[in-house]
Amino acid sequence: MSQSGNNPAGKSIPAQLGPYPVAVEAGKAYAWCACGRSGKQPFCDGSHKGTGISPVLYKPEKAETVYFCGCKATKSQPMCDGTHATLPT
Repeated sequence: MSQSGNNPAGKSIPAQLGPYPVAVEAGKAYAWCACGRSGKQPFCDGSHKGTGISPVLYKPEKAETVYFCGCKATKSQPMCDGTHATLPT
């Protein structure tokens, strides 16, 4: 996803208004996209370059399904905290 005049550098944009369920592996490192511009959501593909936003690293202790934030407005990065339910559609 490319950056446009409507989405200035330094501002995250929602990738979707809901979480991304992902079956994670214990001990594996994941780089969650915090900017919303990655084409490989919910993970970083380097599209944040020049935005001043960096991905958030996540390394689970156990294998399980987790819910990565899709709206990028969570206060519990990188996990969904339900904030998407309060955002305008």
